Amino acid sequence: MIDWDLAVSLASRLAGEGPRVPRDRAVAAVAELRADADRSTGLVRDFTGLEAADHGAPVLVVDRPGWIQANADGFRRIIDPLADRITSAKPPSGLTRAVGSRITGAEVGGLLGFLAGKVLGQFDPFADPAGRLLLVAPNVVAVEDELGVDPTDFRLWVCLHEETHRVQFTAVPWMREHLFSEIENLSATVRPDAAIDETLKRLTETVRTVRRDGVGQGGLLDLLGSPEQKAVLDRVTGMMSLLEGHADVVMDGVGPQVIPSVRRIRASFDRRRQGVGTLDRVLRRLLGLDAKMAQYRDGAAFVRGVVDTVGMERFNAVWERPEHLPTKAELLDHGAWIRRVL
Repeated sequence: MIDWDLAVSLASRLAGEGPRVPRDRAVAAVAELRADADRSTGLVRDFTGLEAADHGAPVLVVDRPGWIQANADGFRRIIDPLADRITSAKPPSGLTRAVGSRITGAEVGGLLGFLAGKVLGQFDPFADPAGRLLLVAPNVVAVEDELGVDPTDFRLWVCLHEETHRVQFTAVPWMREHLFSEIENLSATVRPDAAIDETLKRLTETVRTVRRDGVGQGGLLDLLGSPEQKAVLDRVTGMMSLLEGHADVVMDGVGPQVIPSVRRIRASFDRRRQGVGTLDRVLRRLLGLDAKMAQYRDGAAFVRGVVDTVGMERFNAVWERPEHLPTKAELLDHGAWIRRVL
């Protein structure tokens, strides 16, 4: 259903290579990111109390095409089994398959091409056997120049956030499989015999809603989801908000000890997260990235609220089992989570 080669090729052309810098600066940036990722493991462990083995998942410093290929591989792992279910129930004609796969390939390529210029780093949980940490060197260099911040401080700050995600997925033994199971649950909510017709119907309704009211908080994915899918998405949102908020708390908590300019970096970066232009803001909203920013804010407020009330050691009960993950409602009321879990 998706021409993945076309998606990767188009995304790479759209994203470009990033800033042109002298070779010695590029080499130094890559080396520093690798070193900072290794350094961050112990810093995150000491701050959080989570025990993750050193080098439990590989660290890859990549360019934009490398990030695109990695995410296309991850998307493919999620989407292809669902696509097989749909096409086995209603096999498309040869022409439909050929044309449709290129259209969807172009759509995925456009999405990846836009994001490839924005992402600084990412933990990829889909890579076997235990995931991998990706750091996008051209984007890190571009943003540190854009913000006018100290490069050494900024690179370590970015690595602290992304390394926290690596620790979350490697120190918490059930986290990766739990995410996979929720993806399978989402796939199971799709009825193959009606998937295409229902998707077209909801897409039409979405376009009308966008024209009339603007896009909702969750972007197109939220508008297209059925009630069953939204129930799964709510659980995933709760989990991802916790992971993102926890990483933000860690990077800002560890930061003052090792990053002299952390306050200036945080203030400048938060302004950047709002989007830099009209087109950028529109695309962020359509893709649900506004909701992503809310995940950082709500998740961080939840983590700080619990830690301030009961301390980090008792907060770590959240990692004991999937049932301890906060619900979307509890993210906005940390006291409710404390009463339920602790």
